[in-house]
Amino acid sequence: MLRTPGDPPPLPTEPIADYTDRQTHTKNEDGARFVQDDSRSSLLVNAWYSTRDLAACLRVDTSTLRRWRTAQPPQGPPFVSVSERVIMYSAVDVEEWLRRHRTVPRRDA
Repeated sequence: MLRTPGDPPPLPTEPIADYTDRQTHTKNEDGARFVQDDSRSSLLVNAWYSTRDLAACLRVDTSTLRRWRTAQPPQGPPFVSVSERVIMYSAVDVEEWLRRHRTVPRRDA
């Protein structure tokens, strides 16, 4: 797929395991794979998105991400407050969050 200037950065296509370093993989009750937070993991090797970049990828307004972050309890994908005005999202966390919120319609026979 050709990208033009101004296109949002693509979400990673590699499996979660390629992005993790010494993290524990488990499955939830639906059988979906997810990565548990592990203090030994290297977060710096992952791709990171700013609020603007992630909003463009998800095709939502930046205010939507801000609303999700400030909701009680917080909603949306996990985030890191780098400073008061800089919020970053790990590509691995975003992919996991999207997988958890994926709906697969059932085919009734």
